Amino acid sequence: MGRKGKGDESVAEVDDLDLPPSPKPSKPRQVLTFLGETALAIVVTLVITALLRVFVFQVFQVPSGSMEETLELKDRIVATRISDFDRGDIVVFEDPDAMWMGEQPEATNPVRRVLEELYLLPDSSQGYLVKRVVGMPGDNVVCCNQQGQITVNGTALDETGYLYTDASGLPVAPSDTPFDVTVPAGHIFVLGDHRDRSGDSRLHMCETTPADVPAGSYGFIPIDSVVGPVKAIVAPLGRITTFSTPDTFASVPDASIDAPAEPIVAEGSCGGS
Repeated sequence: MGRKGKGDESVAEVDDLDLPPSPKPSKPRQVLTFLGETALAIVVTLVITALLRVFVFQVFQVPSGSMEETLELKDRIVATRISDFDRGDIVVFEDPDAMWMGEQPEATNPVRRVLEELYLLPDSSQGYLVKRVVGMPGDNVVCCNQQGQITVNGTALDETGYLYTDASGLPVAPSDTPFDVTVPAGHIFVLGDHRDRSGDSRLHMCETTPADVPAGSYGFIPIDSVVGPVKAIVAPLGRITTFSTPDTFASVPDASIDAPAEPIVAEGSCGGS
């Protein structure tokens, strides 16, 4: 008879063993194991969520009527941090140096503060706003031409697709305030879609600045303050939609000059002669 190989003997020995059944863990041990696994799952979820918020996207609710009807007060919107933006895009941005909203009180709820520290909620001490980008660095933005349209680098915008409509169904005027500005380097010029209710670049560029701050500076948002472009409404269910750049901005040419270091605000842009 042939001789078994060592491998065969090993298998036979294991198969022939009469092993006793493993002891069942006690109830307290089962509970501790369950709690440990649950806690680990929660920690992993929090870490992943925090990383997504910091590097990928963030959900906001910005309580302002300045973007009606495009955005409503109850809407939850998603801004993506990994996407570039251009003229025509809606963006969420932090209030630079509390210039537009003033100092915001910090949250007193300890749970919220912990979630803010973990980057799971926006920092309540930092104001966030949402507007539409109309001018990029170097762009000359003017209101208005003879047809009452805003122009960017000499090209008129057809904004009827997103401007707020009144009770009669007509869109509000692109702006009742005339202006002629050139956007400085590293900044953007933003407007709300509900122009009659929007405290946007038009208003803030006319605020008095300290002697060491160039006139008009408060009206232009630093690009570094932009969280990212708004890609979608994710709640409530009846409002879910996605956003893309309006077609009217596709025909706007690039700026004909290098972006200036300081904003250029023409006379008459703030009601002067």
